Amino acid sequence: MSSDMLPLLLKALGETVYMVAVSMVIATLLGIPLGVLLHITSKGQILESLSLNRVIGAIVNAIRSIPFIILMVAIIPFTRLLVGTSIGTTAAMVPLVIASIPFIGRQVETSLKEVPYGVVEAALSMGATPMQIIWRVLLPEAMPSITAQLTTVIIALVGESAMAGAIGGGGLGDLAIRYGYQRFRLDVMIATVVILIVLIQLVQFAGNTLARHLNKR
Repeated sequence: MSSDMLPLLLKALGETVYMVAVSMVIATLLGIPLGVLLHITSKGQILESLSLNRVIGAIVNAIRSIPFIILMVAIIPFTRLLVGTSIGTTAAMVPLVIASIPFIGRQVETSLKEVPYGVVEAALSMGATPMQIIWRVLLPEAMPSITAQLTTVIIALVGESAMAGAIGGGGLGDLAIRYGYQRFRLDVMIATVVILIVLIQLVQFAGNTLARHLNKR
């Protein structure tokens, strides 16, 4: 691979990390409360509301059922309205966040279901409020599992950020398409794939390590 490609690879890697990191932070801040809401309003939980749970669940399932490439194209007007453009790394973060919020919500809901209900009952018997149960019982008990689930979401985001390159989203995906595919540069294609593999391996290692550290059992 020619030396002129190295700066482009580093720039593309930086764009990918930027997209994934910012998108993940925003999606996590919104997705975790969504997952908590899905869990506590389900049958037999502390704030049971089956009608609300069904409505939220239907919306979450609807968004999750849309393929990411279609979602990116479908919300271009919204993306342009929100950030002023439909191309580039900042624009790509809009569909990344929208796709990740329901994904995180379902993952968090799954993790919270693993918390033994006896722990919740014990907190209720001591007069704990719903918010106290959420903050002091459910989230701390489920945190190792939530961390592992969020690691999975980050890995999915890396793949989706590469897919965003198909419509000018920047990052490694954009570099692979413009320089690798369109210019028949096999070396560029291989380099981007290798970088993505290494990035995912690092994310998985960090996520597994943090989950083990948080697991006090």
